[in-house]
Amino acid sequence: MSLLTILIVFIWLVGTCIRIYRQARFFQIEEYMNGRYLRWLLRERARWLPARPIIAALAGGVLGFFTDNIPGQMNILPHLLGLVAASVAIWPPDEGEIKKKFVRTQRATRLLTAAFVIAIGVAITSLLVLANMTLSTDRSQALAATLLGCLIFLLAPIWLVLGNIAMIPVEQFMRQRFLNQAQRIMAEIHPRVVAITGSYGKTTTKNYVRDILNGRYKAYATPKSYNTLMGISLAINRDLVDDYSIDYFIAEMGMYVPGEIAELCRFTPPDVSIVVEVGPQHLERAGSMEAIANAKYEIIQGLTPTGVGIFNWDNDYIRAMYERGYPQTRIAVTRQLSVEEATAKGVRLVASDISESLDGLSFTVTDTSTGAHEALQSPIVGIHNVTNLLLAAAVALHEGMSLGDIAYRVRLLQPPESRLVRQATASGITIINDSYSTNPVGAISALQVLGLHQGGRRVLITPGMVELGSVQEAENRELGIQAARYATDIILVGKQQTQPIQAGIATTDFPQDHLQVVETLSEATSWYQAHLRAGDAVLFLNDLPDTY
Repeated sequence: MSLLTILIVFIWLVGTCIRIYRQARFFQIEEYMNGRYLRWLLRERARWLPARPIIAALAGGVLGFFTDNIPGQMNILPHLLGLVAASVAIWPPDEGEIKKKFVRTQRATRLLTAAFVIAIGVAITSLLVLANMTLSTDRSQALAATLLGCLIFLLAPIWLVLGNIAMIPVEQFMRQRFLNQAQRIMAEIHPRVVAITGSYGKTTTKNYVRDILNGRYKAYATPKSYNTLMGISLAINRDLVDDYSIDYFIAEMGMYVPGEIAELCRFTPPDVSIVVEVGPQHLERAGSMEAIANAKYEIIQGLTPTGVGIFNWDNDYIRAMYERGYPQTRIAVTRQLSVEEATAKGVRLVASDISESLDGLSFTVTDTSTGAHEALQSPIVGIHNVTNLLLAAAVALHEGMSLGDIAYRVRLLQPPESRLVRQATASGITIINDSYSTNPVGAISALQVLGLHQGGRRVLITPGMVELGSVQEAENRELGIQAARYATDIILVGKQQTQPIQAGIATTDFPQDHLQVVETLSEATSWYQAHLRAGDAVLFLNDLPDTY
């Protein structure tokens, strides 16, 4: 076997490592879960079977194979063609717009190391196989090296998956050590634990609970959307070491499959549990609304009999949870019932006289158990946030704060990052950032906020909603119908995935020359920057991750 044959395989190996590194970003987005990553990979042919390396390998290998073979002399042309083919094939394609960059965490580094070792081992084994094959001509060697190298390159995602599998014992050891450390810290500081779940609204409600409780106590909330076992452990290990002043630990708890919330409750047993919403978010993964509701109920089952359950009465699934009768202390809130209806049904907190303006939300909250009531005003916008505020108020009320104290704290609240955050640009354009994650309820509230801006053009920029399973098409169609009511201009990001929204818009009298479909968010951003003026408003509704 010649040095040139080895060089061909080596170039393909370099390309394989580059491809592994690039694929690791998507593996990280899918939370290092083999199944989720493979489902994403197989969704489009170009992801798992890119055309360029195959074309290059076949062109270089076949052309080289049909060059003249000179007896007794080395023919380097097939190898040169193989080297050119490999170099062309492995050249990294443009990744386009990247929203979430790859983060070289310790786990990611271990994963990459394992995948690289596997790829190198396969390449060495391939060379040994080639060396033992009876290949009588240089062109045969070059063709075999090219095809084997191409195969190693195409299987780069498999080497990544195998690397992840190989690291399972290491990750389990590291994970358990990390979890044990977090549990020791929680046992030492021993705060009251407030656990929050819901198909949406978890992070917003969590922040409201924290900010209201901080009016009297010291409350800590897990940052951003840290709602998994490792995310909550990271927050504890990073932020709570030796901080014995914490009175309340507030954690949101997410789920993709049944049992995840129950595991979180065993890890940080809650004293207070809140169920915000049950909706079709992640319906694609859960399978049914009933499965989602049962999984969310785990946060109530995780309470001790002396714990407190706080429920959104206006959601049918959550109302059914309340009516199961556990735990003994249950608080329900509503923005849909009257005070009289709520009193008759045992619902404790009622929001009435609700109004929304560009200055925020205002409503009256009534405690039906005492008859006390208080006017609440907040710079927060979005009608759905009335429910989130009521749930947070219910926690504070149970923990000893008065409605007056709560009303004062509510006036100071601010929305979490990328959740109906409004900001004016230097040129006087209002940006409404609701790009974190969109659901059917929040989408309508966000459009209503956009509709409050009557001084100029109202632009909606959205890729639509995802992970809604069987109702996704219908919900996006309805989104198109509602968008036509509130927006003067609509920019849809992604031609294929926004077709249901386009269909919904088509059923209205929305002017088609005010509708655009672009491929990237940057195109939409460039358009509004070029066309909008002072007094105009633009709503960014959802921002899909790079896996879409």
